Amino acid sequence: MKNSKLNLLALLTVLYFCSSVAFGQERDMEYYIKNAPFKMGTIAAPQFADRTFNIKDFGAVGDGQTLNTGAIAKAIAACSAAGGGTVLIPAGLWLTGPIELKSNINLHADHGALILFSADHSLYSVMNGRGKPQLYGEKLENVAITGDGIYDGAGDTWRPLKKTKAAPTLWNDLVKSGGVLSKDGAMWWPTQQGMEGEAYLKTLKGKKDLTEADYAPAKDFLRPIMVIVANSKNVLIDGPTFKNSPNFAFNPKGCTNLIIRNVKIENEYYAQNGDAIDLSTCKNAIVYHCTVHAGDDGICMKSSGSKDKGTAALENVIIAENIVYHAHGGFVVGSNTDGGMNNIWVTNNTFVNTDVGIRIKSSRGRGGLVHNVFIDHIYMHDILNEAILFSTYYEDAGPEGDKGPVAVDDKTPRFEDFHISNVYCNNAKVAVSIVGLPEMPVSKIDLTDVTISATKAFSALEAADITLKNVKIISPDKTVYTLNNSRNINIVNAGFDGAATVFIAADGPKTSGITVTATNVSKVQNAVKLGPGVPKSAVIIK
Repeated sequence: MKNSKLNLLALLTVLYFCSSVAFGQERDMEYYIKNAPFKMGTIAAPQFADRTFNIKDFGAVGDGQTLNTGAIAKAIAACSAAGGGTVLIPAGLWLTGPIELKSNINLHADHGALILFSADHSLYSVMNGRGKPQLYGEKLENVAITGDGIYDGAGDTWRPLKKTKAAPTLWNDLVKSGGVLSKDGAMWWPTQQGMEGEAYLKTLKGKKDLTEADYAPAKDFLRPIMVIVANSKNVLIDGPTFKNSPNFAFNPKGCTNLIIRNVKIENEYYAQNGDAIDLSTCKNAIVYHCTVHAGDDGICMKSSGSKDKGTAALENVIIAENIVYHAHGGFVVGSNTDGGMNNIWVTNNTFVNTDVGIRIKSSRGRGGLVHNVFIDHIYMHDILNEAILFSTYYEDAGPEGDKGPVAVDDKTPRFEDFHISNVYCNNAKVAVSIVGLPEMPVSKIDLTDVTISATKAFSALEAADITLKNVKIISPDKTVYTLNNSRNINIVNAGFDGAATVFIAADGPKTSGITVTATNVSKVQNAVKLGPGVPKSAVIIK
């Protein structure tokens, strides 16, 4: 009997483990690298020499009052001169100016270490017309930022605040604390220089051979990104918390073999441009097991600048097992996609209270080809706007003001070959919105096994070659699918709320090739509602 119980317990344990794996739990980073739906390049953590350089040995004092910029720089320089190793920031309160990384160095902040970037803006410089980051490295190999330490960017001394984003108490407290208000009273700035910086920069347009001194009067406007590692190979970011950033929190640029794991981003919901993790033109990268609170986009893919012919600037990226709160988007593409993107896998992520869940955005002049994107096992709750959004009018007037198609060029947004499955959302404003351009529809999108409850159901404008299989939309909306200038839309086994009076409302001269199969629409008052000039053959219900 005892052996039988043990065998049963063992069997239950195995079954539990197998079921956990099946639903995306208990999977390590290596699992995702191995099982990506495309061939990944090499991703491996960098290795470092077994040497440790404690910043205290170079004069650093962890009292929160002593400025440790020089001591930290000396520790990094000594470690680099010795051939690399670990620069240790132990528990303590460490006030510092900017920190510059070097190759073959692991900057490790122990649990209990709180690194405060100074609120003295004179310590920070301008680089290439932008604020130089607070924690920075460029053209490096084998570099890491690790440990459970917390980095605070003093962002509240840099960032403006829009009145529309602030609770009344917060707004009143900031206005009373000092700073300046814009003429219309809609924006609060910590400093006069910050408010006037944009106007000053306009006076520099067209001028050549500009120096840092030329940009200095706009320094407070050119808020630094908190952490950038640029044009580097073999990069590991494991464990730290980045909070209160002046601008974006963490923005790797042009990195190859990049691991971001166990990172926490803590930015207030009202933090202007407070993006959490922005990957720009990176290749062979994984963002794994991170937790994000952001004032702007949560985990965002960007690509811009020159690219090799036929090669995407951002390629082979995995986004797995992350949680995003209070962001403009949970997973985001864009807005700048002109470098192209290829092979992105977004899997087993949770988005809570974000403005948009899956947010794919660009616009004319910023676009490029974004394709082979795989999104699965996404869990969302209380999404303020769209659960799934494709938009090609980011920051433009929108389709209502569009005067018609324009010539297609290499900066026309192209979203195609997106594979979205096993997505579940409870409570969004809009289930799905797809908005393409007259000259370039959003195309080749398939949604499979998707369930969303939302106030508004599904709409598509300028979309083509869309397949929806086992998509259930729970909504009080009277129309389930609103399709305008959309063609080759295949709907299979659709689920919808019984209150709907129209299943498909189709309009626009381009609308054609819409088929519905394995779906019972017999109880819908108007299964199909056609706009003027749309032939009956445009929509076929089998």
